[in-house]
Amino acid sequence: MSAQLACMVDDVEPGSALRVELEGESGPVEVAVVRDSEGAWHAISDICSHGQVSLSDGEVDGCTIECWLHGSTFDLRTGQPLALPATRPVPVYPVTVDGERVLVDIDVTANV
Repeated sequence: MSAQLACMVDDVEPGSALRVELEGESGPVEVAVVRDSEGAWHAISDICSHGQVSLSDGEVDGCTIECWLHGSTFDLRTGQPLALPATRPVPVYPVTVDGERVLVDIDVTANV
């Protein structure tokens, strides 16, 4: 597979995240498409590695996203946990903006 349409540019305001479900080789993959406060785009697994809850419901601050349930914070560029209780990274995926379309390639990860 290659990059898939995840959303449109207007779907995600700076400083927010959107949960999308993309089709992977072995089934659906839940992805948080994030636009940081500077307007840069990121795609990260939507599932917290600690609490198995949606990261897209959390708060975006700079290049981080905080899990709303237990407060784990993840670097949007690397997927590395920056605050406990999470100790395992989450997958990060390449994002391409093509005009008004935001494309995510779930077949490539930056940290696995």
